[in-house]
Amino acid sequence: MKPKASDRRSFLKATAIAVSAPMILPSGILSAATKPNDRINVGFIGLGKQSGGLLNNFMRDNSVRVVAVAEVDRNRRDDAKQKIDRKYDNTECADYNDFRELVQRDDIDAVCIATPDHWHAYQTIASLDSGKDVYCEKPLTHNIHESIAVMNAVERNGRILQTGSMQRSSRIFRVACELVRNGAIGKITRGAVNFGPPGVPCDLPEEPMEPGLDWDMWLGPGPLRAYNSILSPRGVHKHFPSWRNYKEYGGGMVCDWGAHHLDIIQWGLGTDESGPIAAVPPAETEAMNGAQLIYEGGITVAHGQGIGAHFFGTDGDVQVSRGEFAISRKGKKLAGNLNHPDGRKARDSELDKAESMFLKDKKIHLYESSNHIVDFINCMRSRKKPNTHEGIGARSAICCHLMNQSYYHRQSLLWDPIRLKFKKGSGHPSWMTRDYRGSWVVA
Repeated sequence: MKPKASDRRSFLKATAIAVSAPMILPSGILSAATKPNDRINVGFIGLGKQSGGLLNNFMRDNSVRVVAVAEVDRNRRDDAKQKIDRKYDNTECADYNDFRELVQRDDIDAVCIATPDHWHAYQTIASLDSGKDVYCEKPLTHNIHESIAVMNAVERNGRILQTGSMQRSSRIFRVACELVRNGAIGKITRGAVNFGPPGVPCDLPEEPMEPGLDWDMWLGPGPLRAYNSILSPRGVHKHFPSWRNYKEYGGGMVCDWGAHHLDIIQWGLGTDESGPIAAVPPAETEAMNGAQLIYEGGITVAHGQGIGAHFFGTDGDVQVSRGEFAISRKGKKLAGNLNHPDGRKARDSELDKAESMFLKDKKIHLYESSNHIVDFINCMRSRKKPNTHEGIGARSAICCHLMNQSYYHRQSLLWDPIRLKFKKGSGHPSWMTRDYRGSWVVA
């Protein structure tokens, strides 16, 4: 007999009471004999390039069962169902064109959302309101209003949310931020981030559309426009589509890579519960980099410099990107594999060196995770906040949105990171949200 969702959720609550720390669930620990009422059932919404790795990671854990998928492209939907059915050696994975059919199922405990940015908040809130925990790709939201709405939805539903800012589950970023937070380079004076430009208005021409794509559903909350394959390439493609370049659907590289590196700035500055107090556009009117976020104490974070996330202090600097980091003091590199003759092979030994030099007696210990999805699953069971929970994901997204708004309007914006609103005389309430199409309104 198929167990009721309430039975599984009772199990999750009982497990949360029974443990005092997150349960580690590495691959292979729980066998295929896991009892059905102990299992976490997951549904996937959005099955493009990004979902491939996410799907493999969820299916690697034998305490998890992917039971349903939702995708507006028939080819991608069929491909995902076939992969899942092969994994479990059955034909039981349900597939939907409309994600709402998946979300309404009582036997699903969590959803993984990997749709374009303009869908994130609506689908996340719908899932939370249906009693599900949520793993949602970064940036968590398309605009500031949605960040606030998602945080409120998590609170009123008492659910677990993990944002896909997976750099926080990487040792190299954690060690870099612990160096900064524990004073290894003195008092922080400024920062820098390096990623591409802000979003631009979509001006793509109409193309003929092949059958098998629900284009109206792909657009969802976004404005109605003619189909173009740059926004939604047909079938199972192996690249990241360029919808993210257009502000109707994404936020350019400011909301793509910026959601990663500005998140690390937030972590390193210790501002996860607050954020910047201003966003300033570049001096050159047409420039697509050079905007700055300003934090309390006059700390500026400039867009378009460094290798990823770069922290400058009174005694030195720390640089970090994927696979590379360095710490220098008084102009001398003390540890790091940036420009190291052995490159990435030296990463772990250089991290060990930096920890030995500066972090043996550290006072600030940052959240330690080596696998972002395992962290989410652990927190579903313990009911503890994961390492990029809704407050972190929403506020890191707000950093991206503030920077973009300074580009879009070429104005300096004063921001209240506690009350989450523009300060009097700055910005405009309409810049915090968007015009939603039809019934797809994020309230």
